[in-house]
Amino acid sequence: MNSFKITTEAAKNILKNILQRGHGVGIHVGVKTTGCSGLAYVLEYQDEYPKGGSANYAVFTFEGANVFVFDRDYPYLDGAELDYVRNGLNQGFKINNPNSRDECGCGESFRV
Repeated sequence: MNSFKITTEAAKNILKNILQRGHGVGIHVGVKTTGCSGLAYVLEYQDEYPKGGSANYAVFTFEGANVFVFDRDYPYLDGAELDYVRNGLNQGFKINNPNSRDECGCGESFRV
């Protein structure tokens, strides 16, 4: 994997949420097969460093926030950016992915 970016807003919110939870070492960003277009993003908090050693994943750190990307997800997330956006009353993490070629109508899944 060449790169995975984390915006300042995403880093702030990862750290804030871990503090509120009272535990965790970062967030896992991954991909699963589902939806109309075939793939969907998975974002889960990591409570500890994954078992199996660093050969199975990469850790991207920005402003103290860790994002874990597992080897199996590299082809889908290379060059992507994790952001935290606010739109009216809605707010949350958003992945800006240059590999995404198409999204389904509801925006829940994508295709590469």
